[in-house]
Parts: sequence; C-alpha cells; structure tokens
Amino acid sequence: MDSLITAAAQALAVGDAVGAMKRVALRDDPPALALRGIAMAQLGDLTRAKALLKSAAQAFGPREAVARARCIVAEAEIALVSRDLTWPEKALEGARLALERRGDRVNAAHARNLQIRRLLLIGHLDAAEKLLADLDPSPLPPAARAGHELAVAGVAIRRVRTEPARAALARATEAARKADIPALAVEVCDAAKVLEAPAARLIDDGRERLLQLGEVEALLASDTLVIDACRNVVRAGSEIVPLASRPVLFALARTLAEAAPSDVIRSILLARAFRARHADESHRARLRVEIGRLRGALANLAEVKATSHGFALMPHDGRKVVVLAPPVEEEHAFLLALLADGESWSSTALAIALSLSSRTVQRALDALEAAGKVQFFGNGRARRWMMPPVVGFPTTLLLPGPLPSE
Repeated sequence: MDSLITAAAQALAVGDAVGAMKRVALRDDPPALALRGIAMAQLGDLTRAKALLKSAAQAFGPREAVARARCIVAEAEIALVSRDLTWPEKALEGARLALERRGDRVNAAHARNLQIRRLLLIGHLDAAEKLLADLDPSPLPPAARAGHELAVAGVAIRRVRTEPARAALARATEAARKADIPALAVEVCDAAKVLEAPAARLIDDGRERLLQLGEVEALLASDTLVIDACRNVVRAGSEIVPLASRPVLFALARTLAEAAPSDVIRSILLARAFRARHADESHRARLRVEIGRLRGALANLAEVKATSHGFALMPHDGRKVVVLAPPVEEEHAFLLALLADGESWSSTALAIALSLSSRTVQRALDALEAAGKVQFFGNGRARRWMMPPVVGFPTTLLLPGPLPSE
C-alpha cells in the first residue's frame, strides 16, 4: 500500500474526509475508489459513495477477498444510514465471515455491530441482544466502539432499563472523546438527552404529568395497575396482559382506568370503544360481550363491575390504577417517531421497521403530507420521506420493541 493510500486511510480514521479526498481524488485504482467512497459517505453524498464502493468491490481481484469484504461492509453501513432496509443481509454476513476467517477481527466486529444496529432499528430486540452477547467489542477502535455502545444503550432504552443505558452512554462518551471526531461526540450527546426528555404521560385520578424514562421504569416495577397506551398492554408488576391485537378491549380498559375508581356511563364507553354516536340495542349488546371479554382478560389483575349507570374498574388488592400514555397523542404517531430522527426514509423501510403493509404506511404518509407534518423528495422508488427535527418530540416509547416481561 503506497503512502498516499495510507495517509488517506489515516485521515478517514479521524473523520478528515476532505483531507482524504485531497490525496486520492484523482485516482481510480481499487483502494483509492474504496477510500473515496468512504470519504464521500462522511461528506454526506451517500449515492456517490455507494457507487464508488461498488466499483471498488468489483475491481478488487479474487485474491483480495478481505478488501472486497471491507467494501461490502462499508456499503452496508451506508445502506443503514440511508435507511435502505432492503439491502441484502446475507451479503453483510458473508463479508463478516470472510473477514473473520482471514483474521480481520476489527472489521468483522464492525460488521456484526452493523447487524445489531439494523435489528435495533426494526425493533428485533431479542435478536439484537443475542448478537450483542456474542460480540466482543474489545477489537473495535474508539469510533466504532462508540457506535457499539450506542447500540447497547438503544436496546436498554427500548427495554426501559435506565441504569444500563446510562452506563453504555457513559462508555460511548468516553469512546467518542478518544476518537476525537466532533460529529460523533455530538451524536453521543444527543443520544444521552433521551434519558432526560419526557418519555410518557401519566394520567392519575384525572391529573396528568410528564415522566422521564427512569420514572417510567420505577412505575412499571411497582405493583400499580398500569394501562400502558404506549404499547397497548395492561400490567401490574411482572404480570402483563397484551391487548395490542384487541383494540376494543384496550379502549374499554383505558376509558375505565381514566375514570377509576368512579364508573363510566355506557354511552361514553360506546363512543370510545366503537365510535358510536347514537347507541342502539345492537351496540349495547356488543358492549356487554366486550365487557365480558375484558373481564376474562383482566381476571388476574382487576374486576370490571357493573353499576347502575355503566361499569367500573376495580383492581385486586386495592391497587392503584393509572394510565401511561405517550406525551404526544396523535394519529400516525409511530411514523412520526421514526421520522423524527431527521433521516430520509422510503415507505418500504418504514413498513419493515413497523411491521406494517406498504399500502398502510403509504396511506398514513399521504395523510401526514396533506397535513403538512412530513415532506418527500424524489419520485417512484427513489421517493424518500422526512420531517424537520421537532424539538422535544419524545419518541422513546413509540419506537419498535416490546416492553420487558420482568
């Protein structure tokens, strides 16, 4: 490797993309193409970066498997940053195995880290945690180590575990300091702000207040009966009743909990659960059926008692009942939570991250665009959706991933 290639690689390692380009901008040999691609990625031109890396991977000979694998890993990182979630995962795994077989532990660990970050982005927390447990981060240089610790913190935050998240963010801060890359330091600092931002809204006896993530963790660990509107579950301590697939039952449970210990008249329950403006006998019959189903679902946690005017929620053992709601409740909040990261997303990537159909996501995006809450650029398959960063818009409990079961 000649001196210019070495100097360009060293410049990229400390985030000096312009310095790297000065050394290899006029060269078209495979190593120079790869370095130019990485430099263009650092400068923000991801389309050009992807083309350069693809050209470099094709130009490397059959005996240069390590160099080709490194190009594939760089392509995968660009796909992740550009939210191209359709990029082939098997290619990244093949590159990681090739690097591992040839003793390049640093780039193999970086490839594994990219796999973890992708799983985290689409909410596959169990798979991400399994890969984290198998990954030894010690070979990673400071910049990559900071990214790894951010992934660890991301899993902890989505699991609502504040202490592990703080510890991981502290390690990420130290790694970013050692890397001495300003953009990375800013990214870590922004991630740490999540722990201090409002994460949910507590509705208790008709009063509301915002909670930070640590307060949410303490509430979920208590014996309080929590109607969790962030994940559509009802829980008390370690016992959880999932109602995400039963929206009518959850709407009834939330309405009863907001009024507890008082009862709720039937007309309000009909309006909240069925959106019925004028109740008739069929609505009242359906309400009786759904209340019976709710009694069965919550049998271990609470009793739903009939009163002269409607129904009341009575927790067992005199437990307190509260509602945990997102700080900002509006239609399509889950889409806004993903778009709030400031990146541009395709509708396909959003559908993958939210486990929804592309048609459902597209209809929601069209509605948000008509309301002026999101914007797009490009046409056809190149269309990307984004929104300006909204200061104070809390997304922690809206991001993909289940709440802890214990």
